[in-house]
Amino acid sequence: MQRASHRGFTLIELVITVALIGVLAALAAPVTETVVRRGKEQDLKAALMQIRDAIDAYKDAADQGRVAKAVTDSGYPANLEVLVSGVVDKGSASGSMIYFLRRLPRDPFADPSLAPGQTWGLRASDSPPDTPRSGKDVYDVRSLSDDKALNGTYYREW
Repeated sequence: MQRASHRGFTLIELVITVALIGVLAALAAPVTETVVRRGKEQDLKAALMQIRDAIDAYKDAADQGRVAKAVTDSGYPANLEVLVSGVVDKGSASGSMIYFLRRLPRDPFADPSLAPGQTWGLRASDSPPDTPRSGKDVYDVRSLSDDKALNGTYYREW
């Protein structure tokens, strides 16, 4: 009588396979985390550039007399929301609006439950660069994150 041969994996082969998969997963986790962090850093740089360009465009429009401002005003926007909601173009006979941003980007490192405007630290035009503080206008924005970037700098210093 011939014995039927059974083909399959032994318990040892299965344990070794699971162990190898575990080691590979452990090696891939830090790489995945770095890729995600680098993506957020790119989003932060893009958002900062977008907002800063809009602030500069607002200031240019104010200096050209297209945005209403008092003599004592700096010409910078009073808040970030005005960049999205727009202002009346004083140079337009029809009273059309000037918009500087389609939407206010958010800081990718901030709490997701916050509104986009609350995710940024504001610096007023009369605020020194080494100790930025908010005030009557918005001269610059910064991240409120205390984390360090992959290059060793702090996000709040970008």
